[in-house]
Amino acid sequence: MPVCVLAAAGCFISENAGPGHACSDDSECPDSYRCVTVSAGQGSCEVMYPPRPQESDAGTPDAGPVPTWCQDIRPVLAASCVSSCHGADTTGSGYSNFRLDMYEASGGVLGARDMAPRIKARAVDQQTMPPADAGVPAPSEAQRELLTRWIAGGTPLCSDGGTP
Repeated sequence: MPVCVLAAAGCFISENAGPGHACSDDSECPDSYRCVTVSAGQGSCEVMYPPRPQESDAGTPDAGPVPTWCQDIRPVLAASCVSSCHGADTTGSGYSNFRLDMYEASGGVLGARDMAPRIKARAVDQQTMPPADAGVPAPSEAQRELLTRWIAGGTPLCSDGGTP
């Protein structure tokens, strides 16, 4: 009759900052995570795929001028994000703490500039937003490139410095 012996060797379990871990910047998260804004003044480590992507060129003669919120980004977000979940009516998303039809935070509600890292993660890198069942078109490859360049270029508001 065979005998099985199970011996347990000591093991070390490291508590690694992962999903939901509070953070203030990427350095407080593991390599495959980024610190994303989840509410005013609060970040959370969120898994990224691919890990910590390299930003593309924000604005060189080859890439063109840095896109702006007013001229380039607001129409992309309006078509793919605002009408279905992240506008004045946020019931489709379940997140009432941010809106992508606003450039910056107002009344404790974050705007697109505040959510730029999350926009890049979800709409550009992972391409999981908008969800397939949202009934709106996902950003095209050219629109994803605009989003990437806008974020890498510092999320400028308008080329004339004015208000939207």
